[in-house]
Amino acid sequence: MSEPAIKAAIVPVTPFQQNCSLVWCTKTMKGAVIDPGGDLARIRDASAKQGVTIQKVLLTHGHLDHAGGAAALARELGIEIEGPHENDAFLLNGLAEQAKRYGFEGSEACVPNRWLNDGDTVTVGDVTLGVRHCPGHTPGHIVFFHEGMKIAFVGDVLFAGSVGRSDLPRGNHAELVQSITERLWPLGDDMRFVPGHGQMSTFGWERKTNPYVCDLALGRA
Repeated sequence: MSEPAIKAAIVPVTPFQQNCSLVWCTKTMKGAVIDPGGDLARIRDASAKQGVTIQKVLLTHGHLDHAGGAAALARELGIEIEGPHENDAFLLNGLAEQAKRYGFEGSEACVPNRWLNDGDTVTVGDVTLGVRHCPGHTPGHIVFFHEGMKIAFVGDVLFAGSVGRSDLPRGNHAELVQSITERLWPLGDDMRFVPGHGQMSTFGWERKTNPYVCDLALGRA
C-alpha cells in the first residue's frame, strides 16, 4: 500500500485546547502549521518528532487561540503566513488586546503575507490544499481541504455535534449555516474534518446527526 500524499498530527495548544494541526507532504517532508494559537515549543517538538520542516503558517481565522502565536512562529522560523480572508484583519490587528482580556502571554498582532479567498489554493511541499471562505463564526473564516485524501481543517466553523459560535464580533448564525451547507457539504459526505476543538468527524455524519445543520433540522430530508 502506497504512503498517503499528506499526513497530519493534531497538537492541542493554549488553555482552550485548540486543535493546531501540523500538516505535511510525505514526499518532501515539508509542512505547514494550521492555527498556531500558542505553545510554540510544543509545535516545534511535534515537527521535530515527525521529521517535518515547517515552511509556512496557515490561518483559518483571527481569534486568539488560533492565531495568537502565528507572528512569533513565522518570525522564529523565517516563514510566511497565509490566510485567513481579509475580512478578519480587524481580529488579527487586535490579537494583543484579545490576549490581555483572556490572560494569554506572548500573543501579538499579525499581518499575513497573503490573504486567501474562496477557490484559492495553498501548497504544502508538493501537495495542494483547496480553500473555502466560510464566514459566520468570523467574517473572514476559511477552511482548508485536500480532496484526494478526504480531509478538511475547518477551524471553528463546524464541530462534532455542534457549530461555531456566532455571538462574537461580526458573527452571523444564518451566514454560518449557509457556509456549512453550501461550501462544505458539496465536498462530500466522506470528507473527514479536524475541528478547532474536540474530536474529528465527517461531513456525512454531521449532515445526518448535527442538530444545527442536519438535513432534517433544515427541512432538507
